[in-house]
Amino acid sequence: MPQIIDGKAISAQIKDEVKERVAELAAQGKKVCLAVIQVGNDPASSVYVGNKKKACAYVGMESLAYELAEETTQEALLDLIRELNAKEEVNGILVQLPLPKHIDEDEVIRAIDPKKDVDGFHPQSVGALCIGQPGFVSCTPAGIIQLLKRSGIEIAGKECVVIGRSNIVGKPMALLLLRENGTVTVCHSRTKDLKEVTKRADILVAAVGKPKMITREYVKEGAVVIDVGIHRNENNKLCGDVDYEDVAPVCSAITPVPGGVGPMTIAMLMYNCANSVSR
Repeated sequence: MPQIIDGKAISAQIKDEVKERVAELAAQGKKVCLAVIQVGNDPASSVYVGNKKKACAYVGMESLAYELAEETTQEALLDLIRELNAKEEVNGILVQLPLPKHIDEDEVIRAIDPKKDVDGFHPQSVGALCIGQPGFVSCTPAGIIQLLKRSGIEIAGKECVVIGRSNIVGKPMALLLLRENGTVTVCHSRTKDLKEVTKRADILVAAVGKPKMITREYVKEGAVVIDVGIHRNENNKLCGDVDYEDVAPVCSAITPVPGGVGPMTIAMLMYNCANSVSR
């Protein structure tokens, strides 16, 4: 049986460490405050925002919630971001994505002060990651590195394959694995002979966005498989990009869905917020 990488347990460990850090800062008279902006009432976004508020309360961090109407203009949103950039008591600013169609996400991300960009999406944060400078790192890929390290999985010298090249997961994931001295290949919709490439992987990260696409034909015997996907199947049950039942018997370690990568994203957001105080 493979090692089941328990994201719930590891994320709880990280949140407890952040809680200690927040208490230390409070003892020095420093508060930590996260501002979360949601535009519209997308149900999934509302769940995420609620979870972020709960996590802030747990670690002892203040949270400010701005729930704006769907028809909020881009200019009104940018004005709010500028206002929060200027507030000394706000350490982190997070704009919940996706935004309504009439708002330019790129412009909104660029408007956030890089010192408060706890999501790690600002071009300055991404550039810092590329050249090995300190900066905020996108929470999901940062969480995956923690899952691997805290599960005793060596990255250095390993063949790492990332399926997916999104700005939020695929690209930063590849850069982080490279930073940990992995040998990294990024696959995408134009990759030829995808199964041949993924079967070379000692560590396979699936961030493809298609339910149960990755079957055992894509996986080398003994590989570590990290499933970033989250979907609902025909029975309304949560599943990932990996066909867990098919793949689990052939790999050495695997993340389940739910309870694998998912909980790590919010834990790393809390970690980034606590770190923003010293910036």
